Amino acid sequence: METIQYIPQGVCSKKMEIDVEEGVIQAVRVLGGCSGNLQGICSLLKGMPVEDAIARLDGIHCGPKSTSCPDQLAQALKTIH
Repeated sequence: METIQYIPQGVCSKKMEIDVEEGVIQAVRVLGGCSGNLQGICSLLKGMPVEDAIARLDGIHCGPKSTSCPDQLAQALKTIH
């Protein structure tokens, strides 16, 4: 199992950790950010192939920001490819 540790940029969350095994997300932990929303996102990502998660999350904006916590999760996942 590989654990990605990622420091997001331009969002409220401070740190992201993603456990990936054989191209499938096993667990996601996010420090900071909007707790309820991120708990839901983390739960939905569990068991999802990395490529599917990137396709769904990449490019999502948070209000006027050019990124979001979901987009930053996609950026973190891209680091393993």
